[in-house]
Amino acid sequence: LFTLSVLGCAIVIAYGAGAIFNVSFALGAFFAGMVMQESRYAHRAATDSLPLQDAFSVLFFVSVGMMLDWHVFLQHPIEITLVVLIIIICKMTFATTFVTIARWPLETAFTVGACNGQIGEFSYILAAQGIALDSSMMSIIVAASIITIAFNPVLFEAAPKLMRIFTSRYAWARRAAMRPAPFSQLPENAPREILDGQTIVV
Repeated sequence: LFTLSVLGCAIVIAYGAGAIFNVSFALGAFFAGMVMQESRYAHRAATDSLPLQDAFSVLFFVSVGMMLDWHVFLQHPIEITLVVLIIIICKMTFATTFVTIARWPLETAFTVGACNGQIGEFSYILAAQGIALDSSMMSIIVAASIITIAFNPVLFEAAPKLMRIFTSRYAWARRAAMRPAPFSQLPENAPREILDGQTIVV
């Protein structure tokens, strides 16, 4: 009953957001997820809905594959290549840079950069909002997303090697690699508000 209630609330919020703000149902579902995350039952809702998440993940990848028109690789090879390079290089560079500036270890920065080296589901929501401007772009986005999703495991394999290259050549990379993660060690007299919301694993 709890899982059914969570699903019902998510659908109502998604539909309401679409009806009131005139956005797509998918974007409304994104708003519903944000609302559910702020609930005191967010952790239980996420745990109980894991089977649904797996099913929808499978449907997402199947639907992306069904949207692909393989002729687009022959018709727009340059555009697809540019979109793939923008996704991989720009997103990875920005993510790695910002995590490094936030004073996290270099390994964490490269891992986050590899995670961002592909198109996510939310990108399709944004693409659907802008499809009225140029409908031919959807085929290019779909092709680029399939390439980046397939290429993403290679990025994870390359992340440690890139880190070794950077640490062997640049002093700032060596300092960043030796940097401890924030909150990895708390002082003995740490104020209580720092510990609120933290999970301690022994």
